[in-house]
Amino acid sequence: MIKRDVIAIGASTGGTEAILKVVRNFPADMPGVVITQHMPPKFTDMYAQRLNGILAMEVREAKHGDILHPGLMLIAPGGMQMRLVRIGSTYSVSVTEEEKVNGHAPSVDVLFHSVATAAGEHAIGVILTGMGADGARGIRHMRDSGAYTIGQDEKSCVVYGMPKEAYLLDGVTDQADLDTIPLLIGRALGRTGLI
Repeated sequence: MIKRDVIAIGASTGGTEAILKVVRNFPADMPGVVITQHMPPKFTDMYAQRLNGILAMEVREAKHGDILHPGLMLIAPGGMQMRLVRIGSTYSVSVTEEEKVNGHAPSVDVLFHSVATAAGEHAIGVILTGMGADGARGIRHMRDSGAYTIGQDEKSCVVYGMPKEAYLLDGVTDQADLDTIPLLIGRALGRTGLI
């Protein structure tokens, strides 16, 4: 079984609650998680603090150079672009002030493309509710690189935009609702009981 050591999640409209539903029961020893949620500056830090108060994992707004490790969840800061970088056998994040991509900073595509390059088949990608197509090309790149990819289904989305575009690009291995996604992640990790 392939060792999956990075989980990348992207979302927009309706995403804050969708993300919480997916990650709520992640145990403290989960592989490192990187998240891009379309959100303005300051709100991402507040969101990270909120999740940190609920989850078993440590959650914080990402800072440039942070090392990703099991038990840590990093949220891309509003107004910045976040990428996963591989240094030897470890992963870190690059957080930089750049132009918007697909109209967004942070952009899901920027994160997903970087995860495809840095982690390849060792990653899991999840694209959740949101307007537009940000993340669709990136998750297709992840799938092409051997990652296991999941798209939220239409029925459980607030806006079935981003997951739909990812599905149409053949970027998702499986489509599922928010209750099932944690089970699929658990299965991909060789674990049971993630609900």
